[in-house]
Amino acid sequence: MAVINFVKRVQDVMRNDAGVNGDAQRIEQIVWILFLKIYDAKEQEWEFVNDDYKSIIPEGCKWRNWAVDEKDGDALTGDALLSFVNNTLFPTLKNLEIDESTPMSQVMVRYAFEDANNYMKDGILLRQVVNIIDEIDFTEYEERHAFGGIYESFLKDLQSAGNAGEFYTPRAVTDFMVAVVKPKLGERIADFACGTGGFLVSALNALYEDAQKSNENREIYNNSVYGVEKKALPHILCVTNMLLHDIDNPEIIHGNTLETDYKEYRKQEKFDVVLMNPPYGGNEKNSVKANFPMELRSSETADLFMNIIMFRLKKKGRCAIIIPDGFLFGTDNAKVNIKTKLLTEFNLHTVVRMPSSVFAPYTGITTNILFFDNTYPTKETWFYRIDMPEGYKHFSKTRPMKLEHFAEVLDWWDNREEIEIDGFPKAKKYSAETLLNEMNCNLDLCGYPHEEEEILAPLDLINQYQQKRAELNAEIDEILGHFISILKSCDE
Repeated sequence: MAVINFVKRVQDVMRNDAGVNGDAQRIEQIVWILFLKIYDAKEQEWEFVNDDYKSIIPEGCKWRNWAVDEKDGDALTGDALLSFVNNTLFPTLKNLEIDESTPMSQVMVRYAFEDANNYMKDGILLRQVVNIIDEIDFTEYEERHAFGGIYESFLKDLQSAGNAGEFYTPRAVTDFMVAVVKPKLGERIADFACGTGGFLVSALNALYEDAQKSNENREIYNNSVYGVEKKALPHILCVTNMLLHDIDNPEIIHGNTLETDYKEYRKQEKFDVVLMNPPYGGNEKNSVKANFPMELRSSETADLFMNIIMFRLKKKGRCAIIIPDGFLFGTDNAKVNIKTKLLTEFNLHTVVRMPSSVFAPYTGITTNILFFDNTYPTKETWFYRIDMPEGYKHFSKTRPMKLEHFAEVLDWWDNREEIEIDGFPKAKKYSAETLLNEMNCNLDLCGYPHEEEEILAPLDLINQYQQKRAELNAEIDEILGHFISILKSCDE
């Protein structure tokens, strides 16, 4: 099958091109070519079912017009191919005319190319890459779905491509969160910092069987997910991911969720299910913080996304979100206010503590999964600690966390009981009154009492230090901002 060793074959060709430097550029180069190939296959389907279908891509720029090599000697290659890509294809797709009436299935073409680049300088090597990608027949259902597995490994490669790694959450984690939240066909599922679309894909996989039962169900499935992604590379990766999973009209917005004033959310759609791993450790500028109520303003990006979710979760809606430890034990005003709102207006029913190495070796920051719903104020919150499986000292790139490692918490989920190991709680419930009044919203409970210090490789240690420093800087900025506002009010 053409998809076997697909990524390796393409990367081997690109390594000979002087214009492509490093994995990040190689991935970006593959992505725009792959997108056009998959989009052309989808357009062939749309043309088949709709005689009046009109493409947003001008005729000469469609994949079938310039990329397919008929082996007759007429295929563009060398300088002619480079000239076409740089001087015709990219300028055309970057400037496609769109307006409010343009369907998302067409808008996404311009979104995909707004910040894309062609790095290759050798037109003969570019022809070789195009030919390898053209071998895959995305019009065939079986081959398209077989490619889904290749695409998954392709996304994992992002973790070793510099900053792109922050967009990939291990599939075991996304599948566990979906298994617990149980999205249903007909519900709208959102991720407001969707990266490459891992959460949305896990949700779609859970809905797929029901979606095949009727044409009506397939239409509902096609409108199930909503995502927003700030950066160009993960955005086009996510859109492509949605096309591969039979979402013909992917509502994946290229933008920054945090730049919308919270008052606007009263007019916008609310969602049945929110699944997220928001970026954390970031330090947001004042203009972004100003979009939130004074008492909920924070420099920490993850805190602000918690606010977004609480604004946009439908009544009876459900949420699962990955949050760093700093949110649990943070005592600055914004964090306490956000946690107070969460406990008094939403039902924070479960906090799952995860080992620090879940995202290793890319970050050692310890993370947690918060499960809550918009039903009634919290009465009690359960905390459950996932311990390292037998035979593991830590997870790694070669020994990642698997879905089977969530088996114990899944067994516990519907038959909850308190668990104590060596005098330390592994699973325990606390009343909302205790969390609010006695603990001042400190949610750092059922932690890891015997966790051994892990000796990291120098680059991993530096990466961990940089992330922790970013978190501390955000907290310091928050405190300084608070003091400055007090001093200004005194001067007045």
